[in-house]
Amino acid sequence: MSEAKIIKEGILLKMSQQKKKIFPRNYKERLFVLTSQTLVYYEQEKGKKKRKKGSILTERICCVEKVEPEQNAPEEKKFPFQVVYDESILYMFAKDDADRMDWLESVMKAIQGNYKLSAKYHKGLWVDGVFLCCGQAIKNAPGCCNWHQESLELRASSRKLRDRTHLPPIPEDEGSACVEVVALYDYTARKTGELSVVKGNRYVCLEKRSGDWWKIRDTAGSEGLVPSNFIEEVDTDNSLRDSVENDIEIYTWYVGNMSRVKTEQLLREKGKEGSFVVRDSSQKGVYTVSLFSRALDEVNGTVRHYLINVSTEGLYYLAENHLFESIPQMIEYHQHNGAGLLTRLRLPATETDLTPQTAQGVWELSRKDVRLVKELGSGQFGVVQLGVWKDEHRVAIKMVKEGCMSSDEFIEEAQIMMKLRHPKLVRLYGVCTECFPIYIVTEFMSNGCLLEYLRHHGKELQPQRHLSMCLDVCEAMAYLEDQQFIHRDLAARNCLVDKDLSVKVSDFGMARYVLDDQYTSSVGTKFPVKWSAPEVLNYNRFSSKSDVWAFGVLMWEVYSLGKQPYEHYDNARVAERVMQGHRLYRPQLATDQIYQVMKSCWHELPEERPNFQQLFNDITAYCRG
Repeated sequence: MSEAKIIKEGILLKMSQQKKKIFPRNYKERLFVLTSQTLVYYEQEKGKKKRKKGSILTERICCVEKVEPEQNAPEEKKFPFQVVYDESILYMFAKDDADRMDWLESVMKAIQGNYKLSAKYHKGLWVDGVFLCCGQAIKNAPGCCNWHQESLELRASSRKLRDRTHLPPIPEDEGSACVEVVALYDYTARKTGELSVVKGNRYVCLEKRSGDWWKIRDTAGSEGLVPSNFIEEVDTDNSLRDSVENDIEIYTWYVGNMSRVKTEQLLREKGKEGSFVVRDSSQKGVYTVSLFSRALDEVNGTVRHYLINVSTEGLYYLAENHLFESIPQMIEYHQHNGAGLLTRLRLPATETDLTPQTAQGVWELSRKDVRLVKELGSGQFGVVQLGVWKDEHRVAIKMVKEGCMSSDEFIEEAQIMMKLRHPKLVRLYGVCTECFPIYIVTEFMSNGCLLEYLRHHGKELQPQRHLSMCLDVCEAMAYLEDQQFIHRDLAARNCLVDKDLSVKVSDFGMARYVLDDQYTSSVGTKFPVKWSAPEVLNYNRFSSKSDVWAFGVLMWEVYSLGKQPYEHYDNARVAERVMQGHRLYRPQLATDQIYQVMKSCWHELPEERPNFQQLFNDITAYCRG
């Protein structure tokens, strides 16, 4: 049977179907593909199709219609619509009303010949066991509004579907000033008029403005400004530009036809953990990833060469269970996850500048504008100082000393903070990287470390304050979870307290961006044992659910007013006891309800632990109670 023609495809935010009441409501971006026979949705990565997550036969769809958004819905949830089939409802959220109408009309086109379509529908969402429109508590209850599918069908036939899968054409009146460009790094828009770009994606450059800003257009037709050092012109006359080789030539990690001996020499001269390059092998069209690590030999280091394999489906991989449609996608994944390699791909050996690429321009602060006042604290790798920026704003300045072994990790921490912005995360103001010591400049939290605050002032706190502190941390972690970051070092010592006693999560030195909610650390990596889940202790396997385990320990710290977890045991004994099923006792200040929340975080199986959004909902309910 020939494959059905695609009517429409695109990325939509999908709401969980809540087929069981115990399932928390959550939202995931999925790639939806509609044909005349099926509506299928997949996991996606930057618009690329990944694992299939579900499908609906179009012949079983009985209604497609708009849904009223919830009150005070955020921007990304303002344009919901529904597909009703059998006894289920699939809720999706479009980016705007035009996109929603396109989907409504496309699905209507696919189902207009169905034998049985609904006469009524529910205009409100089904949320937590009830329809918001009419209050009915049975999911297959008859609709409360008439569905005028005839008028929708007429609208569908009167409008032409838009194809947004390619770059929009360059208008003739814009002439030769418009060229195609490729993003060299990720960039997140910081204010109105700017445009976010994704490393490796292509755009149309409309104007090269003074001040090192270029105006560009993306595949959806959106326009905005981007720093010129984040993008590069593409040679559009090269007929081979879509080949694998030309796709990877734009990346700094590609070194062409470099010999094995010269590659090893380059990596050893660099001498940095995780330095790597991609090179041509002797056979045409075959590529190798060469990687340097000190995990097996701390003195001389080890160079490993990994052949880039191609599956029968044309997918690239270094480890067979991690397949990718392109080499850049594969490299990006392994930059965040070792996944079978000696270590993750940290930094191309061809990059000698310690300055983070994303720190140039918009994040780089002038060192003369930063004045140091006094030391706030120090650690193994550096010191934190109170400072004043531009003689007006109090800031905290994290400094790393010259020659410190953590310099690379210090820079990575700054790059991670640049990607994250939330009221419950310590805010990054900028960096000073032009000379040593490198500065990370953040907001100043006047009451300092949460752990020390609990130990010195915990007895002064009202019971509700303990809960609100936990809620602040949980809100921050729910955001990290949604952004696909894992913290890996969540503890009271790594949270800070502001003057109003609100708490913010800090210290992202061990944080990692994950594509599949799993990160396996390299050999010899140190981690905080007393905050670690069984899968971390056994397999060095981190995920958002191992962060949940650590959050349970942090709650215990809050309610014990800063006591040391497992205070009578060393790390080896703690690991042994945890694997035997031993858990922390209930602190005196914690109610049975609160202790049950802690214990739910400490389930032996990660999949049985709640996620942060569920924890946030539960703790919020306790706060209101």
